This record gives sequence, C-alpha cells and structure tokens, in this order.
Amino acid sequence: MKIEELRAFLTDRIRMETDFSQTDQNKGFSPPPIEKPVPRGAKTYQLPAWESAVQFETKDLIDLIAKRKSVRLFSSQSVTLEELSFLLWATQGVRERAPYAVLRHVPSAGNRHSFETYLCIRDVVSLPQGIYRYLPLSHTLVFIYTPDNLEKALNLATLGQSFVGKAPLTFVWSTIPYRMEWRYAKASHKVIAMDAGHLCQNLYLAAGAIGCGTCAIGAYHQDYMDELIQVDGKDEFVVYLAPVGQLR
Repeated sequence: MKIEELRAFLTDRIRMETDFSQTDQNKGFSPPPIEKPVPRGAKTYQLPAWESAVQFETKDLIDLIAKRKSVRLFSSQSVTLEELSFLLWATQGVRERAPYAVLRHVPSAGNRHSFETYLCIRDVVSLPQGIYRYLPLSHTLVFIYTPDNLEKALNLATLGQSFVGKAPLTFVWSTIPYRMEWRYAKASHKVIAMDAGHLCQNLYLAAGAIGCGTCAIGAYHQDYMDELIQVDGKDEFVVYLAPVGQLR
C-alpha cells in the first residue's frame, strides 16, 4: 500500500470511528475548567517565581539530551523550593492565558491539557511532608493531606519499587479525560497518552539542567495510587509518575 493510500485509509477509519460533530464542544457545551478548584480553607503555598531558575548553573541542551538517563539512586540532599518551582514551570507552567485555554511549556492536543500534577513531598525545603497539588494558573501548591507513612504508601502503590519512596519528591500526573473528550470524543484517549510523554520528557531535561535526576514509572497499582492522591479513579485517575532527587 502506497503512503498516500495508507494516509487516506487511516483518515477514513478515524472519521468512521469518531463523529466529531457529536462532541460536547460542537453541541455548544462550555469547556471544563482549566484546573480543579481549591477546597475552601485549604492551605496553599506560593512558589518562588520560575525566573529564580537563572541562579542555577544550567547545562547545555545538547549535553542534556545526549546524557539523558533514568535515575533510581538519589543523594540525601533536600530539593529546594526554587528547584521545585522550576520543575513545575518546565512541565506544566503557564506561558499565556486565554479565556478557555492556556499555553504551557509542553504541547497538548487542541491545547486541552487534561493533566493535574500532584506531588508526594518527602524532603523539600520549607514544605511539610505530604501530598500536594499544583495550581498552574497561580504557580501555587495546595496541601491535600499527610499520609501516615508516605514512604511505605509509595512503595506499596509502586509495586515494591522502594527507590520511589526514598526520593525527596515524586511527581504524580493524573488525567481528567473529559477535558480532552469535550473536543475529541473517542480520539481523546490516544492523545492523552501522547501528552503524558511530553510532560515527562520535559521533567527529564529540566531535572538534568539543575543536577537532579528522575525516572519515568508506568508500573503501579492503579487503585492504590488513585487513593494515595485522593482521586476517584473514574473521572480522574493516575496515568504516570516520576520520582525526583539530587544526583549522588
């Protein structure tokens, strides 16, 4: 089959499987919120401006790409609030805001950005241990709760990968599928998976730039991980995670 014939075949299959005229967007429904609301009375922490990253001795991009690797052993050094701010800016930070969408530093199909970023924080300067959620519109963290034993909970949820629980912090990305389904219906599920890769690759590069390491993790117990960050597992659920720490 020639490439032109293959392209036509795949295009026809997508059109047959997905009737975009029936999406909620084309039915006139308002888009879902860009980020989840903050519970009343929740404790929030304003992050330092991402520009504080300029104080870091960042590395050359070519060198970062050439030496990119997964890291499972971290030093005992704490992660600073400035470093965390930079990593969040690089992965889900907002560059420009429009009425119903935002431009971020990672691409997303139709600019829908279905992800929420949770943080399992064990050793970050100036932050108590616990589970947090990132609020990209204000570059703020909202505290959710403190598990009885965060390290043990992470080890259990990641099927015994003990290095995750020992990391100073772990990024946990959940998806709210309807943010994408509002525009793309069934086709959403493919592009949500693609978007997850964009997020984690930026984390690898940003972490490397400041002397940290990370490791993408897709092996975890779905129910345990959803429960750990307190999402319902249906309208929102975990799809990816990555521990972060200073290199040894």
